[in-house]
Amino acid sequence: MEWRWRVGGIVLLMAAGLFMYGELRAGSRPQNASGQPIKFNHASHVLKAGMDCQYCHMYADRSPVAGVPTVQKCMGCHKYVKPESPEIQKLAQYWERREPIAWKKAHDLPDFVYFNHSRHIKRGVKCEQCHGNVGEMTVAVRQAPLTMGWCVTCHRRNRAPLDCWTCHK
Repeated sequence: MEWRWRVGGIVLLMAAGLFMYGELRAGSRPQNASGQPIKFNHASHVLKAGMDCQYCHMYADRSPVAGVPTVQKCMGCHKYVKPESPEIQKLAQYWERREPIAWKKAHDLPDFVYFNHSRHIKRGVKCEQCHGNVGEMTVAVRQAPLTMGWCVTCHRRNRAPLDCWTCHK
């Protein structure tokens, strides 16, 4: 009987360690996406051009990953819209080299966390709830801590699954 308590204690300590590692690691991730290869201004695209998040992040409603637009998608407009802009000229160089843009994530999660955008969108979670009002940002900045505690609080408030396997696969 005593070995069961020891094994249980070890499992509990390992789970607590993973939780703390995740909390610390998530907190140490970049809080904003400054230093991007191209200065992308969300506000000009959302507020001025009236673009919806899912125009660029086209997989968000049907995939675990929201995705980022291809250089081809950006150039579809920017061949005609502000082609003289220095930032658009950088974009055009990526296009000419047939090279994807190496964007830096502002909303990165630890590798052991499974997050599915489409599940959340299908249940009515708005992008702003986790990402803040990106449409008013010139540089994407993480607004929510995206820690396990923050997510669990949201799941409890919205009666979403609390099973560990929901997020840890």
